[in-house]
Amino acid sequence: MGNRAALAPMAGITDRPMRALAARFGAGWVVSEMIASDALATGQCDMVRRLASWESGLPHVVQLAGNEPHWMALGAKLAQEAGAEIIDINFGCPAKRVTNGYAGSALMRTPERARRLIDAVTGATDLPVTVKMRLGWDDMSLAAPAFAEMTVAAGAQLVTVHARTRCQFYKGHARWALVRDVVEAVEVPVVINGDITELSTARRAMELSGAAAVMIGRGAQGQPWIVGQIGAALDGKPAPEAPRGTLLIDLVAEHYEAMLSEYGTRIGARAARKHLDWYLAANAPGVPAALRRALLTETRPERVLAMVGDVFSGPDEVAA
Repeated sequence: MGNRAALAPMAGITDRPMRALAARFGAGWVVSEMIASDALATGQCDMVRRLASWESGLPHVVQLAGNEPHWMALGAKLAQEAGAEIIDINFGCPAKRVTNGYAGSALMRTPERARRLIDAVTGATDLPVTVKMRLGWDDMSLAAPAFAEMTVAAGAQLVTVHARTRCQFYKGHARWALVRDVVEAVEVPVVINGDITELSTARRAMELSGAAAVMIGRGAQGQPWIVGQIGAALDGKPAPEAPRGTLLIDLVAEHYEAMLSEYGTRIGARAARKHLDWYLAANAPGVPAALRRALLTETRPERVLAMVGDVFSGPDEVAA
C-alpha cells in the first residue's frame, strides 16, 4: 500500500473515474465498488464493468459480496483473471437489498457462514484476502472482535472496520474507540472507517482505536484529493494541494468527461450529477440555487462543461 489512507468502496460512487482521481492525488490504495459475486459469475454487465482495472500504480483491490461459497469462489477466480491483486470480502454493507439476501453485514450474525465464504475465496485463488465489517448488527451484538478473530484465522490479512453497527446505517457518530477491541483481538493491520473527513479526524480515529490506517468514504465526495492529503500528512510528507481556480475547473470537467466515457453519454451524464453536486457542496457552497439547479438538470454535455467553468470560477469558490 502506498500510505495509510485508502478510498473506501462505495457502490455507485467509487467507480473507475473516481478511483483514478484519488489514486492520482496519492491515495494509499483504492477498492473497487462492491461486486455481487453471483452477478459477476453470471456475466451481469455492470458487475463485469466494476471489475475492470487501470494503470494507477496501486494494487488492484476487488471487493466481492455474496452469501454462497460457490459464487464467491467463481467471483474470486474471475477477479484474479481480470488482474485483481487483492480480494476484499464485504461483511459491512448495511443496505437492506444486501442484508435481506443474507450478505454484507448480515453475515456478522452468522459467522460460520462467513467463514465458509472466506474458505471458498482462499481455496479458489492464491491472492491475499482482506475483509471489511462493522461493529456488529446492533448495540446488543457488538461482535466485531470475535468476528475479526474468525476472519484472520480463516486467512484474512487485513481487517477494515466501519465504526458503526449495521442498524446505525450512517446515522449518529462513528464510535472509533470501540475498534480498539478489534485491534487488540487480531495480529493483522486494522483499518478504521467512518466519519473521517480531514486530517484531524483521521488522527483522532487512529488515536482512539489504535488502528494502523484509515479509510475515507463519504469524506472524499467532491474532494477526491483528500485521501492522498491525509495519507501524506500521516506519513509526515508534503500533501498535494487541493485544486483551485482553473485546476479545479479542469478536474471537475475531467471527472465529468470520464463518466461519459465510462458509461456512455446518456447514462454517464445522469450518473455524474451526484458528483457535480458534491463538488459544489465541497468547493462552491455559496453558488446561487438557480445556478446550481441549472447545472444539475442540464442534459447537454457541452452546456454542462461550459457551466462548470462559470460555477467554479465564481467568488464563492473555496479551498476544500
